[in-house]
Amino acid sequence: MDRRQFIARAAAAIVTIRAGSVLAHQKKVQQDNLIAEPPSAQYEKIALWKGTPPGGRGPSGGELLNARDALSNVARPSLQVFKPGHPNGQAVLVAAGGGYKRMEMGKEAWPAAIWLTRLGYTAYVLTYRLPREGWHDGNMVALQDAQRALRIVRSGEKHVSLLGFSAGGHLLGMAAARTGFQSYPEQDALDRTPAYADRAALIYPIITLEKPYTHTSTHNILVGSHATDEENARWSIQNFVTPHTPPMFLVQAEDDPISDPHNTLIMAAVCQHEHVPVDMCRYSSGGHGFGMGKPGTPTMEWPLRYKSWLEI
Repeated sequence: MDRRQFIARAAAAIVTIRAGSVLAHQKKVQQDNLIAEPPSAQYEKIALWKGTPPGGRGPSGGELLNARDALSNVARPSLQVFKPGHPNGQAVLVAAGGGYKRMEMGKEAWPAAIWLTRLGYTAYVLTYRLPREGWHDGNMVALQDAQRALRIVRSGEKHVSLLGFSAGGHLLGMAAARTGFQSYPEQDALDRTPAYADRAALIYPIITLEKPYTHTSTHNILVGSHATDEENARWSIQNFVTPHTPPMFLVQAEDDPISDPHNTLIMAAVCQHEHVPVDMCRYSSGGHGFGMGKPGTPTMEWPLRYKSWLEI
């Protein structure tokens, strides 16, 4: 039995192995003042690149933040650094989703960052380039930014984990799994250091771009509707998981209409196959894009489980 056959057969079994206990434990957890608007907390901004990012070109003008606090038109990718009052010595790199067309900062990244700082974690929110905004390097630009961001964070932090939502989960999942991949030419001495994370949490992520999971914006933006099987495989996280991949924490609702719920099952199966520690929370309802939890659904529980996982 080859690797892909194993993953396909194991995915269904994981529902019983991993998710059954989670669904049995569903309870609504009260969250502390989660926000969904631009943060009023003070943060430091760090540019990812000195001058023009790799490949050049890109959009003109400043960043655009729409009425839903979704960000686009990113010409200068950066990190927003949120520092806790009482740091615990650990950092989390956060990436919002948005189908690689925008970044849902107000719904995902900023609430997560504020929540993390209250627990003592330094949160680094990644503003990454969007592939369809005129960049010469096309579908590679977001991964370039994620790898560069990891190097910057790692240069100042001893313990670094990842937290990605939806397409941001795909982006950080690729960064976690493809540590040896050189997505851009060396720019300075920092790029001679490894870009790796100690662990990664992927929340309703896009994991695979392979058939039959080709309906997402992530697939359309990165490889297009006429992509070959090889192109689909090249951007599917599960194909790059090895025993050296960091421990994974996966969250998804079973009624997710955007990221097929098989995504997290596929990822959990390959992690088990490669002996990578994996924890998975699956919920009966919550849909897609629930951020730190959708009121009235069992997804309100996942931050509590994530907190416990971070403390292991």
